[in-house]
Amino acid sequence: MINLGRLLRILRVFSRYRLDTFLRLLTLPAGIRFLLAIAPWRLFPQPEANRGERLRQAMEDLGPVFIKFGQILSTRRDLLPEDMAEALAHLQDRVAPFDSDDARAIVEAELGAGIADCFSEFERDPLASASVAQVHGAKLLDGTAVVVKVIRPGIEKVIRQDIRLLYLMARLLQRLWAEGPRLRPVEVVSDYEKTIFDELDMQREAANASQLRRNFPDSPLIYVPEVYWSHTGRRVVTMERVSGIPIGDTPALNAAGVNMKVLAEKGVEIFFTQVFRDSFFHADMHPGNIFVDASNPADPQYIALDFGIVGTLGPSDKSYLARNLLAFFRRDYHQVAALHIQSGWIPADTRVDEFEAAIRTVCEPIFARPLREISFGHFLLRLFEVARRFQMEVQPQLVLLQKTLLNVEGLGRQLYPDLDLWTTAQPFLENWMQQQMGPPGVIRSLREHLPDWAEQAPEMPQLFHDALERLAGDPPPIQPQPAPAPAPRFRLWPLLGAAACTVGALAVAEPGVQEWLRNLPAASWILLGTGGVLLCYSSKSSGH
Repeated sequence: MINLGRLLRILRVFSRYRLDTFLRLLTLPAGIRFLLAIAPWRLFPQPEANRGERLRQAMEDLGPVFIKFGQILSTRRDLLPEDMAEALAHLQDRVAPFDSDDARAIVEAELGAGIADCFSEFERDPLASASVAQVHGAKLLDGTAVVVKVIRPGIEKVIRQDIRLLYLMARLLQRLWAEGPRLRPVEVVSDYEKTIFDELDMQREAANASQLRRNFPDSPLIYVPEVYWSHTGRRVVTMERVSGIPIGDTPALNAAGVNMKVLAEKGVEIFFTQVFRDSFFHADMHPGNIFVDASNPADPQYIALDFGIVGTLGPSDKSYLARNLLAFFRRDYHQVAALHIQSGWIPADTRVDEFEAAIRTVCEPIFARPLREISFGHFLLRLFEVARRFQMEVQPQLVLLQKTLLNVEGLGRQLYPDLDLWTTAQPFLENWMQQQMGPPGVIRSLREHLPDWAEQAPEMPQLFHDALERLAGDPPPIQPQPAPAPAPRFRLWPLLGAAACTVGALAVAEPGVQEWLRNLPAASWILLGTGGVLLCYSSKSSGH
């Protein structure tokens, strides 16, 4: 019944703003056209506001889930008409505010003290108002200028209703549509549920901000404001007040003489640095959350705000993604196809050559072209067609990353349409792959794992022997329990053997390592052989 009530409210808002006029009736099946023709919203008069304002007002009325969708759409000016994109841009930081008295009451309840006991000043009118919170200017008792972000009262109840409705729609989609299981809509909604409820916890947002600030200390790329934990709670966060030019205000950036090419390139570098170096990225990079420090116009610096949504990637996803992107930038479509199969993103029985040809058909036309000549909306639609043809499953853990990449591309298009995304990103990925897969990465990995190997070294000869026995088909003999004995001595040979085997195996299996060993084609097998000899020697010397 709750879902039905929310659905009726959506239909009422749909009717009130006559959103049915957005539909291209001639492209719909005859039955749906007939139902739309006799629908009750036809009785409502046509609103005076233009279509962009009607869409924005409808999303505001429907709440934060729809507002966030509108925020994403506002960055996609290649997909929407200019008037609609401009109207939706108001959703980024100009959502109707809630009562300031409610904000003060929430602050006092969270901090356990009156406003006057916590702040020397607290501005009544909000500086900005967004989908789930609004921001007030204030000063601490020592005069430090800060901003106080306060969660909207009652917002959690509205979000829970929307999430339940989304689950209902996702389950119907998964059951009734042939493509439903492949798209995994229930898992996608589950991932979004965690994300949006995390955004309601201001202490989590403060922790995210602190982590990002540590990741970019004194960085010329981006500045992250300081968090004041003494004035932060579950529904309130207090941060350093910073000033800059909104990144969406292109005329102001041009008037300040900002080098737009450098600014756009830095945006791409920030994204890839967060994803691949830190595995921790700001996942809500719409224009309302990004400002620019133009004090040095030739070398501008980003200022990040609103850290409620961050994304992370596991080591395997990050490695596969980096290798896919690098192969993509190099136009090595065979490698892209092979990596998709290896990762399990498409069925194992897929023919690599067919998938390779399909990817080449979609990707080849967009290379060596600036952003203004590329429609990523159309590009993504073509990719989805390829994914459907080859039964590629949606990866829920990558949804936030895809959303962030769309935001970054939208910003780049707005700032500097001639930006060559491929030329900007490829050197960064190549350098990252060299650090991870080349000698520095191997040495770092060995250094990190040496303590564990040292502890296990005395047992490795027996484990190696048992593994060979299992491969031969005979179970290993049951060993009697040894009498208590002094701790075994550290043996160097098994440790060196294990290290040689590990490096050799990496050299055989990993393209990045193969690259730096390409002039020594036998090196990988020599390492493997040496490691095996050392392990056998240590096994013999230990009596096994």
